[in-house]
Amino acid sequence: MKIADDYRCGLVAVIGRPNVGKSTFINAVMGRKVSIVTAKPQTTRHRILAVHTEDTQQIIFVDTPGLHRKSGKAMNRLMNRTAANALADADLVLFVSDATRWTPEDDDVLKRLKSCSAPVIALLNKIDKVHPREKLLDGLGLMSARFDFTEIVPVSALKSDNLDHLLEMIPAYLPESPPLFPEDMQTDRSDEFHVSEIIREKLTLMLHQEMPYGLTVQIERMVTEERGMAINAIIWVERDSQKGIAVGKNGSVLKKVGRSARLEIAELLGQAVHLELWVKVKSNWADNDADLLNLGYEAP
Repeated sequence: MKIADDYRCGLVAVIGRPNVGKSTFINAVMGRKVSIVTAKPQTTRHRILAVHTEDTQQIIFVDTPGLHRKSGKAMNRLMNRTAANALADADLVLFVSDATRWTPEDDDVLKRLKSCSAPVIALLNKIDKVHPREKLLDGLGLMSARFDFTEIVPVSALKSDNLDHLLEMIPAYLPESPPLFPEDMQTDRSDEFHVSEIIREKLTLMLHQEMPYGLTVQIERMVTEERGMAINAIIWVERDSQKGIAVGKNGSVLKKVGRSARLEIAELLGQAVHLELWVKVKSNWADNDADLLNLGYEAP
């Protein structure tokens, strides 16, 4: 790709409280699944780069964990630090909020933005749920009064409403720079990472108790064989009682999760997949810095 003299490239941090639609937005912009999505808060636990490249610009979206108040466990503190660091490094910040409701956690995020030196665009997400549509004007007015945003853009990440307009706006706020990543690269995360996240997503969607916050997935083996890709994964939980929930009666949960995950992983990798899952207990892993590091949670 020939690089134009006025080519623009920069980091765009996508910030907001948990479960406000940040990952859904990233996936919609990229036209593919970069981050897993569930209805449960704290689904995103890692900083994930999504690289959107065009002839005249490369926008590097930084998907972050939701900033939240409860930071008792080491993992919660790590997620908050990860999001805060993305904010500090950004050339532009997209602050995502829910057009249907404002919460104290939104206020907490807004307080962090006051010390941010980068321009901030407010994304009023989920506008497809605002009825009647005239109420959207009230929401835009309230957002304008809360903070000196560079722009306020109403969007629906789920319906991809107004995302093209946003993509046209962003390059003006990025520095002139050659691209930082190859044009065919869409994320900085490996297939192994995405495989572990797909398994965790399926578990989170199936389990309705507190369990999703006490489990993580580690890929033990991922090898191409004659019959396809052979994957062994460990599902770590914090207590013995959680192990039974994750396995299910006669292994029912594990079987359903394995089947659902295997189909999506095969589509991701473009080949047959043979997936084996085990559930093991690692006591209080989410509150142990060494365990978090060993399980792939990077220290910011």
